[in-house]
Amino acid sequence: MSNPSDGARAHVALNRFGLGARLGERNPKDPSGWLTAQIKDYEPAPAAMDELPPSATIVTTYRENGAKLRALSPVKRLKVRQAQHRRGRELYGREVEARTTVALTSQTPFAERLVHFWANHFAISADMPLVTALAGSFEREAIRPHVMGRFEDMLLAVETHPAMLLYLDQVRSIGPNSDRAKRAARRGESKRLGINENLAREILELHTLGVRTGYSQADVTELALAISGWSIMGPDETVEPGGGAFRFKPLFHEPGPRAVLGKIYSQEGMDQAEAVLRDIAHSEATATHIATKLARHFVSDEPPPSLLDRLQLAFLKSEGHLPTLYQALIDAPEAWDASPRKFKTPWEWTVSALRAIGADPSTAKVAQRAKQLGQPVWRPQSPAGYDDLAASWAAPDALIRRVEVAQQLARKADPTLDARDLSKALIGPSLSRTTATEIARAESPATAIALLLVSPEFQRR
Repeated sequence: MSNPSDGARAHVALNRFGLGARLGERNPKDPSGWLTAQIKDYEPAPAAMDELPPSATIVTTYRENGAKLRALSPVKRLKVRQAQHRRGRELYGREVEARTTVALTSQTPFAERLVHFWANHFAISADMPLVTALAGSFEREAIRPHVMGRFEDMLLAVETHPAMLLYLDQVRSIGPNSDRAKRAARRGESKRLGINENLAREILELHTLGVRTGYSQADVTELALAISGWSIMGPDETVEPGGGAFRFKPLFHEPGPRAVLGKIYSQEGMDQAEAVLRDIAHSEATATHIATKLARHFVSDEPPPSLLDRLQLAFLKSEGHLPTLYQALIDAPEAWDASPRKFKTPWEWTVSALRAIGADPSTAKVAQRAKQLGQPVWRPQSPAGYDDLAASWAAPDALIRRVEVAQQLARKADPTLDARDLSKALIGPSLSRTTATEIARAESPATAIALLLVSPEFQRR
């Protein structure tokens, strides 16, 4: 493991911990202190997101429109639904633009990277129309307020957000012995009512314990029964001031105690599932899972065991206090290895490229470019989120698409930018003689910028 110089440490702080050096930005004199300060200075509700609607408003609008649709003819119903879906896609675009604006202008890029990390850890995929409309609010409401808090609080906020409940079909889950199921049986309803295990399975497998950590199918089923009744507001319900769209529906909840991971939970109603989740959030397996993902994201595809031990211990001793975990990462010598080990994902590369050339967030077209590069925002197609390994992003066709986007960005960049000076500021000690020579010999300033953005050094952090 190399011992980086002060200059190298500054570049590690900007690129590995942060979102990439910004045009005209000075290197931090105290890289570690700069990162630590961001834990306190982080803004959970930046101004760029002020005009975006809360999830409760979005759900209310969809529910009201859904009730009106039933009174329309099939032709009119189709047109109204298409218009609604179009507005949902427009809102998605506004959300991506706001996220990009914050990423490009934030004074706390380390904190913003953490937002992106957690949003991908607790991934939803904006495939259904209502989830598309809710995707940005999920990050704003369930992730951002809890990034500098406790893991258990973020976990509960995530699992009760309407975007997650809809994405994993939790709203369709009804306890087989619940009052609602019994009522349906008495009425002879043909519609099958029962438990849905999607959310429970992903809580254990992806969000907390991790795969192959000792839980059984019985634990999944028992957790699914515990969270039965977790749903969202109906068409006739109103939102209290400052309230959300989540609703606990006692009629849907499976009565009785639950046995999860060897412990009996006799609480009733909402308290039962909350008790289960808080216990799971504090478990050793969860600490290992979170430590591994954090180390893999920030340091290496195969992080050293010493770093994993350090982060796991910080998580356990602080009982999931996330700033303590981040500080352990900042203080870890393994995290400051000067060699750029992490290959940037398309989102990371795009943001760092836009920051590097001082692009205007309003004209960045990030939603379009992210899709072109194979990582559309909030659309990983899997609850596991986007992969964090180089092998997933470094294929030849993916690199060709980066070259195409780099050329597009370079053509719109300030023509007075000198890529030779910029390369020293952005890449610093990692700049190779080969890359420096190619940039110097470029046939035009735009070509030189494009070569810089697709250089091996810039594509790693």
